[in-house]
Amino acid sequence: MNRQPIGIFDSGVGGTSIWQEIHKLLPNENTIYLADSANAPYGPKGKDAIIQLSIKNTELLLKNGCKLIVVACNTATTNAIKELRATYKVPFIGIEPAIKPAALQTKTNAIGILATKGTLSSELFYKTSELFTSNIKVVERVGEGLVELVEKGALHSNEMRLLLNIYLQPMIEANIDHLVLGCTHYPYIIPILKEMLPKHVKIIDSGKAVARQTKAVLEQNNLLNTEINLSENLFYTNGDPAIISSLLSTTYSAEYLNF
Repeated sequence: MNRQPIGIFDSGVGGTSIWQEIHKLLPNENTIYLADSANAPYGPKGKDAIIQLSIKNTELLLKNGCKLIVVACNTATTNAIKELRATYKVPFIGIEPAIKPAALQTKTNAIGILATKGTLSSELFYKTSELFTSNIKVVERVGEGLVELVEKGALHSNEMRLLLNIYLQPMIEANIDHLVLGCTHYPYIIPILKEMLPKHVKIIDSGKAVARQTKAVLEQNNLLNTEINLSENLFYTNGDPAIISSLLSTTYSAEYLNF
């Protein structure tokens, strides 16, 4: 059981930012990553469709023997993880925007949240936000079009900068000092965000926290792979494999899979 892989899925290539943190912390764990790029982005699809897509991805990972599943997608976590945990016996790790640390650390009493529509409109996001941000100003923006640009590999395009300028300007005007990234695709645009935001703004994503939680749950369930071997890391996409390969080091490449 311990040598079985960790399963990770996302609505596309963005969750590879989560995979990288998990692999860094747990280098001898085998992993299988699913990029459901044919259906990206999940955000506009509605709760029922997101649940069905999450079930499809989960069942494919379970069919391949995964011992734990990381839902490396904010929208899928906030809309579907409750149903997944009620349906399947394996442990699930979810991801949601890191509102709490931003709210606790802000000095200007203003934070920005850049996320997908599916995340910002979800019940889980609303409850978390209500719990921690009652006394601070929160500037929320739907990052419409950003996922699609990352999926196309257009990270440094003019269109990316134009969209980010539109989304970031109200945050800058509100004097935010923390920007919370509410989509696993967005860590890939951090270098551009740093160029466009004032120097004092801290950018927060959930990757390291998810990796730590993955390790903790593996330990709690006696599922850690204690063998010191070279790990096997498989990447499957129903989109363009070259996009994933470009985001990972040259050691890894993705395969096309029709799912």
